[in-house]
Amino acid sequence: MGCAGFTCSKNSLCALNILYVMVSLLMIGIAAWGKCFGLVSSFQVVGGIIGVGVFLFFVALAGLIGAMKHHQVLLFFYMIILFLVFVVQFSVSSACLAINEDQQNHLLEVGWNNSLTTQRDVEKSLNCCGFSHMDVNGSCAAPCFQYSTCTTCAAKIQEHAGEVLRFVGGIGLFFSFTEILGVWLTYRYRNQKDPRANPSAFL
Repeated sequence: MGCAGFTCSKNSLCALNILYVMVSLLMIGIAAWGKCFGLVSSFQVVGGIIGVGVFLFFVALAGLIGAMKHHQVLLFFYMIILFLVFVVQFSVSSACLAINEDQQNHLLEVGWNNSLTTQRDVEKSLNCCGFSHMDVNGSCAAPCFQYSTCTTCAAKIQEHAGEVLRFVGGIGLFFSFTEILGVWLTYRYRNQKDPRANPSAFL
């Protein structure tokens, strides 16, 4: 029974970390693809996504190695980091799901005003100019600008922002529960004795 429980915990932890490795590589790949094809020109956005992907990759790799080798120290630090990630991700996901329309509009406008590259990306992809008003004497990356048929971007962004926030919040909440499952599995696995090891050894 002990052997079966040990193997089950080990396999579950390995499978969970393989999932995290795949998700991290997917995040890095999508960010790099978006940058290469000019879908996102903001270096901060691409760099942020790649940074999160690399961080998740190394955390998952540490968990995978710790699970394979039943390494006490590695599993301890993995458990602590995963718990901290859970707290942050659960808080952010809950905020995404709880945000009201006024707060959403305020955040969108702040984000719009803080990055010119993001403005150009949005104007080009949504074919609109300006956030709440269009400056006819200014510049705009949207194709409609040369024909003076553009609408403002605020309305178009707000159409999708609510759905995006709910989607991101839901996905984040789902992954936060897999993280707390990972913490529990790591704690359980770390305190189990390897039936193949020397019974007198400290585990």
